Amino acid sequence: MTVALVVVSHSARIAEGAVELAGQMAPDVQIFAAGGTEDGRIGTSFELVLAAFESALDSAAGAGVVVLTDLGSAVMTAEAAVEFCSAPQDVLLADAPLVEGLVAAGVAAQGGADAAAVKGAASAVRFGDAGGSTGVVGPDGATPDGGAQRSAAPAAPRESGEFVLVNAAGIHARPAARIAGGLAGLDAEVTVNGVDGTSVMELMALAVGQGGTLTVEARGKDAAKAVAYVRRLVEEGFGEK
Repeated sequence: MTVALVVVSHSARIAEGAVELAGQMAPDVQIFAAGGTEDGRIGTSFELVLAAFESALDSAAGAGVVVLTDLGSAVMTAEAAVEFCSAPQDVLLADAPLVEGLVAAGVAAQGGADAAAVKGAASAVRFGDAGGSTGVVGPDGATPDGGAQRSAAPAAPRESGEFVLVNAAGIHARPAARIAGGLAGLDAEVTVNGVDGTSVMELMALAVGQGGTLTVEARGKDAAKAVAYVRRLVEEGFGEK
């Protein structure tokens, strides 16, 4: 069995739409929507969330459940529901952007990752933040979050590669999700054509077509694995050849 996912949103439409999108990338993963209130209003419902958790736990059959939420009160509702569900130890809440995090989690679960790794894949997808700093530098050389100014010339990547796309559609939603989901679970900082390799939206925005080149640069413990992972995906045509 694969890890199951639950989306907790203030809007039923947002939750259902996110589930529909992620389902395109992870067709074998059970994803449950718990959006809005029981009478169709904007908000969250403890009863709906708890019911989604129980359905997900039954579906996962011990593999675990990872939960993604949209806003702060959804987190509180989810946390309360965890305490009352039948297997709280099997339910993990991920701190991640809802749509991109859900897609990354779905791809990781589709690949057979365990619950901790699926949560990690979702949590690794941040809002364009590669290192916790805004990158804005004040007059004293410090960033607003208290960090030091980063070097204008980062160290050379430990591993890199250039790969020509062979699939007819090039980089669109599904290939972007497969790249981002796989890279998010690795211990490496990876860029693809200069953008964050764990960001589905940034990868899609590259709009690289068939015959175009992906330049992958990776640093960190799993740098070689990251480059090899993207190479394999490209060579396989993302399963679309």
